[in-house]
Amino acid sequence: MTEFLTGPWEHLFMQRAFLVALMSGVVCGVIGSHVVLRGMAFIGDAVAHSVFPGVAIAFVFQVNLALGGAIAGLVTALSVAVFAQNKRLKEDTVIGVFFAAAFGLGIVILSSAPGYSGSLESFLFGQILGISDSDTRTVAITTAVLLVAAALLHKELVTVSLDRETARAAGLPVFWLDIALYAMVTIAIVVSLQAVGNILVLALLITPAACARLLTDRLGVMMVLAPATGALACVVGLYLSYWLNLAAGGLIVLVATALFLVCWLFAPRHGLFGKFRAARRTRQANTAAAVATGS
Repeated sequence: MTEFLTGPWEHLFMQRAFLVALMSGVVCGVIGSHVVLRGMAFIGDAVAHSVFPGVAIAFVFQVNLALGGAIAGLVTALSVAVFAQNKRLKEDTVIGVFFAAAFGLGIVILSSAPGYSGSLESFLFGQILGISDSDTRTVAITTAVLLVAAALLHKELVTVSLDRETARAAGLPVFWLDIALYAMVTIAIVVSLQAVGNILVLALLITPAACARLLTDRLGVMMVLAPATGALACVVGLYLSYWLNLAAGGLIVLVATALFLVCWLFAPRHGLFGKFRAARRTRQANTAAAVATGS
């Protein structure tokens, strides 16, 4: 057991991988809580795929892939926020339009860039075991800025999520708060791309927050449980990847999914068996009350 726990830490590349994975799990858990609370998981999927053309353009012009992806994701997120203000269109409709357009643009650009397949594979499936010191520093700085921004805007974002009209009547800048949340989702996704890749990044954003949602009714507790769950999934997934010699990103997501299934089954109040126990206690209480009344 000692070797299982300490073995990966003997390698510098694994130390960097654990650090980046932890930061990705924490930041996705925090931002993902707002996404789940608002019921906007689709925007996470759209942004995750909309970074595709940005990465393709960055590859063609030989610039930083993460920067290209971040710019493309932010442009898509801002476009969704602007067009969703039209009351005739629901937000998921606008997201679907821009999601398809961004991915189509990425395919067109990719077709004009021969030799892209190697970089594309690392982008799609993650490259957490190949992260450099400079990448680690960039992720650390970005994570810190993002967590500070989320803390400063926490009350306002929660107010908008719970009741947009009340927030607007209270004078809150709902439109700009939407843009701020979309931007934070985009940055969280870009930060996590190296950990799990473009295809699986949505799971790291949504699944830990969904676990926390099942475990508690209190938003403050949820904001703690979600990043803790995300960090746990990342650490366990990396350990399994090291010892089983399997893809790190996929194992991280599978561990997160396993945690979700456990919560769905055994969460005290909202899990499947928890509901059965609550229903049984209610029936027993009703029966006892009926017996007492009859006597």
